[in-house]
Amino acid sequence: MMAQPRVPWQVKFVALVLIWGSSFLLMKVGLESLAPVQISALRILTGAVVVTGLLLAGGGRLPAGARVWGHVLVCGFFLAALPFTLFALSETRVSSALAGIGNAATPIATVLATLAILPGARATGRRLVAVGVGFVGVVTIMQPWTSTEGPDLVGFSMALAGGASYGIGWTYNRRFLAGADLGGLAMPAATLLTGLGLMVPVTVGWAATTPEGLAAVTAHAPAADGPAWLPLLCVLALGVVGTGFAYVLQFDVVRGAGPIVGSTITYLIPVVSVLLGVLVLGEHLGTWQLVGFAVVLAAAWVVNRNPRSPEAVVTRARERAARV
Repeated sequence: MMAQPRVPWQVKFVALVLIWGSSFLLMKVGLESLAPVQISALRILTGAVVVTGLLLAGGGRLPAGARVWGHVLVCGFFLAALPFTLFALSETRVSSALAGIGNAATPIATVLATLAILPGARATGRRLVAVGVGFVGVVTIMQPWTSTEGPDLVGFSMALAGGASYGIGWTYNRRFLAGADLGGLAMPAATLLTGLGLMVPVTVGWAATTPEGLAAVTAHAPAADGPAWLPLLCVLALGVVGTGFAYVLQFDVVRGAGPIVGSTITYLIPVVSVLLGVLVLGEHLGTWQLVGFAVVLAAAWVVNRNPRSPEAVVTRARERAARV
């Protein structure tokens, strides 16, 4: 008889939602002293150290083969380097609550990426309608009919692009790495390592353009309010817990509850980010932004909803497994 895990998957599920939902709050605090590129690079570095260390400590190994690593490099771009940087950049222009809402674009973008990347892929009418409704929700949040009450369009667009990047990355992974031996923590470790490799020249290039030069990589301006060490501590927590240990929790949730239940985390994350932004940081969302958020959230739920037919159930389960 298989031994039951000491911690139920339900507890890990809640912990994962809270960890990833709070990542937008941590980035906002980190921006008090660190630049967006620094936050992204440090997050990936610390996450890679944690996940790779756990992989090697458990007797696992990184994938082999130039072809596999070439595809993992693309995943490292879309699943780590690009979204982490875009979310941090977006929060220099919009609230952490709005940046978190951008994460809800992931399931919607996955539908479009699936149609574009996977040969012979088809989407049901229900999912296509949900994608259209999701775009309506995004437009409602952006409020293009007003130039004074809506959010910063560039900032919110970067958050949406960050959320969409995940959908593209996981679909690419399903298309090109479905047959590779990337079980356990091999995939997240390789993804973060390649993401780190991409961030090194980006970080050096960014620092070279600053007045401080390459010293800007480690130079931190003091925070305006509160202890000067708090922003750095938040970013370290974002990397170690929010990027490193969160991967381990995600795999445990999928193993314990299945990929369909695990994927519901995607549209619970923005709920936590909005609540933390409002309650902790005192951020405010306008009426139209709340309405648009509800529309986007509903569309994401419809896209992820479990179909009823047996054939569709099998198909959707495979899609969920590819994403997680």
